[in-house]
Amino acid sequence: MNTPTGPPAQSETRAGDGSGGAPPAPPRQTMQAIVQAGYGSTDVLRRAEIDKPAIGAGEVLIRVRAAGLDRGTWHLMAGQPYLVRLVSGLRAPKNLVPGLDVAGTVVAVGPEVTRFKAGDEVFGISKGSLAEYAPARQDKLVPKPANLSFGQAAAVAVSGLTALQGLRDAGNLQQGQHVLIIGASGGVGTFAVQIAKALGAEVTGVCSAAKTGLVASIGADHVIDYAKTDLADGTQRYDLILDLAGNTPLPRLRRALTPAGTLVIVGGEDAGRWTGMGRQLRAVALSPFVRQRLTSLLSRQRQADLELLAQLIDAGQLTPVIGNTYPLHQAPDAMRDLRAGRARGKLVITVVHTG
Repeated sequence: MNTPTGPPAQSETRAGDGSGGAPPAPPRQTMQAIVQAGYGSTDVLRRAEIDKPAIGAGEVLIRVRAAGLDRGTWHLMAGQPYLVRLVSGLRAPKNLVPGLDVAGTVVAVGPEVTRFKAGDEVFGISKGSLAEYAPARQDKLVPKPANLSFGQAAAVAVSGLTALQGLRDAGNLQQGQHVLIIGASGGVGTFAVQIAKALGAEVTGVCSAAKTGLVASIGADHVIDYAKTDLADGTQRYDLILDLAGNTPLPRLRRALTPAGTLVIVGGEDAGRWTGMGRQLRAVALSPFVRQRLTSLLSRQRQADLELLAQLIDAGQLTPVIGNTYPLHQAPDAMRDLRAGRARGKLVITVVHTG
């Protein structure tokens, strides 16, 4: 069980006002959550009633309204590549409740929290968002934009940070450059297309035929159906390639780059069980010996970048693309759809509270 520990937090309920009548019911100390006791397929996920989480001095407790799913959450569930277990737990997950992306309302704050108070609507990254309540560090949250629903806000943090940092930091994207985004219809890809446009690039998105309309609708200047067009046939070369799909061979990617272009590889879905970074390692090893810059990305959970994403949303330059939504108990089904590549944009879990 998630037995609460740590400093006391400000309660989400108030004591009786002395006006008579029956005393208020004590606040419920348990919650519904998706839990996993070990690594594996979606079969390791189950719904359970567990204790509400405690919060640390610099954390807040969020009443979760929605949670987003991303590839990172799948890798943490599966424990693959095995390298992730050095962080998540060698034999079993350190966090009983999976889930990173979160949106909801603050109901309690630790004694060192200065940025938020009970009642604030927030989004960002939590420790276990597939639950009715989730703890989160105050420096991994920002206020929810008023023009977003909780479901939309829950889709932003993990994928938006990856897209922003892949383009701006790893890719050093400059205004007017030609950018190729492979995997443009997915969770990260839909953010990357819009962010690249906001940064002044000419954008070509690569996706399946069924999703070309979606990619065009979010601002891509050109869209390639990967089943019909060879992106490395030499007819077009790009200043920057952001590869989010995880299986295009490195020589083909280099043929699509300009002679001094930059390749950023994000993720490694077909890179083996141990490191998941086969192509990234080969690219980084080759980069010093060629004119092209070949690199990868380790996304960081920076509050300043979350704030920038919120600013782009407020300015109308960035809108989360939501595919399907699922109730909390169907989180395993959502994870299966994510793994099977059926997602258009982000998949979102909605949380309806039972008490």
